[in-house]
This record gives sequence, C-alpha cells and structure tokens, in this order.
Amino acid sequence: MLAPAHRYRSDDEDSARWIGFPFRPGDIVISTRSKSGTTWMQMICAVLVLGTADLPAPLTELSPWLDWLVEPRDTVYERLAAQPHRRFIKTHTPLDGVPMDPQVNYVVVARHPLDMAVSLYHQAGNLDRARLAELTGQPAPTEPPRPRPPLEEWLPGWIHRETDPRAELDSLPGVLLHLNDAWARRHEPNVALVHYDDLLTDLGGEMRRLADRWGLPAPGPELVEAATFGRMRERADRLAPDRLGVFRDRQAFFRQGGSGQGRSLLNETALAHYETRARTLAPPDLLTWLHR
Repeated sequence: MLAPAHRYRSDDEDSARWIGFPFRPGDIVISTRSKSGTTWMQMICAVLVLGTADLPAPLTELSPWLDWLVEPRDTVYERLAAQPHRRFIKTHTPLDGVPMDPQVNYVVVARHPLDMAVSLYHQAGNLDRARLAELTGQPAPTEPPRPRPPLEEWLPGWIHRETDPRAELDSLPGVLLHLNDAWARRHEPNVALVHYDDLLTDLGGEMRRLADRWGLPAPGPELVEAATFGRMRERADRLAPDRLGVFRDRQAFFRQGGSGQGRSLLNETALAHYETRARTLAPPDLLTWLHR
C-alpha cells in the first residue's frame, strides 16, 4: 500500500483519517470534487454492488464520507467494518491524499469545472452553516452571512481567483489539481475515470463498463433506471448526503444535474479568460477530454 503523498485539511475534513484504514480487497473508493457527481456515483455503486434498487439503508450510511469530521473516525470505521457486502466509500480528497492499495478500486468522476462551479454556488446557499459548525466543533457564526453577488457576477470571480489549490480544493486550481492527479493515473488497472456528461448521455453504458471493470454483474434496465438523476431526486430523503441536518432543503441538493449552464452564463471575454486560465492549470489532453 502506498502512503498518501499529501494531507488535505479544512474546517470539516481531514484526509489523515484515511491513514490506518483497514481496506478489504475489492473496496471501491469514490474520489470526486464537490458537486461533480459524488452522490450519483455512490448510487451507481450501491445498485451494482447490492443488485437492487431497494437500498437497505440511507445511501450516506451505506457509503460514508470517511474524512468528514462531523462523526468520529472510529464510528465510521466501525460502521464500515460491520458491512458484509463489498464496500464503496466516499471522499472529496484527491487520490494523492488517499492510501493507494493495489487490491482496492478507485473511481474519479470529472465534471466541466464551470458546471461544477454553478452547482457549488447554489449548494452554498442551501447549507445550514450553524449546524455544520456545531457538528465539527467550530465556533457558531455570530453574524448573518454576507449577501452574495448574483451568479453571473460570482462565476467570473471564481475563475479569476488566485488561491493555493491544496488549501482551496473547490477553486478552479483545486478542481484541476484533483483531476490532473487522476488523469496521470488513468492507465493504472485499479483507477477508473468517469465523465459526468457520459453519465448524462449513456448511463447504462457507463454502469456496464464499471461493472465489468469491477467484476460485478451487468445491471438490468431497472437498476439503470434507479440510478437516473430524476429517480434519485424523487428519493432525496433517502439519498441526499444529509443524515445530520446540514442542508436546509434535501430536495434542493438534486437541483438540476445538467451540463452546459456554466458556459452559457459567460460572455465571450469571460469564456476566453476561463479557457486561457485552464490551459495554465492542466495539460491539453485532459482539457480536451474534460471540455468535450
């Protein structure tokens, strides 16, 4: 097993919680950036592994977010140790922050950064920050949140903002750092990359590809249907990653799930700036795949 090269920490996450985790052969680690298809991939793994659309527990219990600080590490470890089935575990940590075990499968979902940023903007307005602070032992907010600019003004600022990518993983540099690392590993036999747009256009094909790669039975039409974005939205109470009351509205977590909105919000100058900035942060072959 390769030890992580980096440690990622924030107010509510710490990738060091992976160190010492007792993997089992066949475990699946789902590594994505925020709002890039994490819950979608968790549901895909759930129906592929369990072979049913009727999940025996809420998705967040079946597939815990191991490095989230809202629960003690030992509690999460114990829950995973008690699972008799093949395990599928969530993280927002890039693969260079997770132990790499040759007997474990890793899957990274990539989404166009502009679409991810739009979803991130909307999710920020749906978070109960007082509840999040309570769960992570942080001081409760004492002032109301500052009004945010409209999305059309916020998005160009997100593109332009200079930041340390390892400290701000949901920035544009952070998103592309995560994907650069995964892209460099794409030929490794236990690392799979999935494009969010492929889940939109050929969900069944992508599910069959992953099932074949992981040695699982190919899903029938009913399992593919259960993993569609629309059906997941209908079951938000069971599938939204919020068993502890962090979201103001669970239904709003599954807001849209579409593709192309980010680009449509930018004028030609702002879009050209995004493309120029992206070229400084990622290699051409990754961007060609990511932006298609």
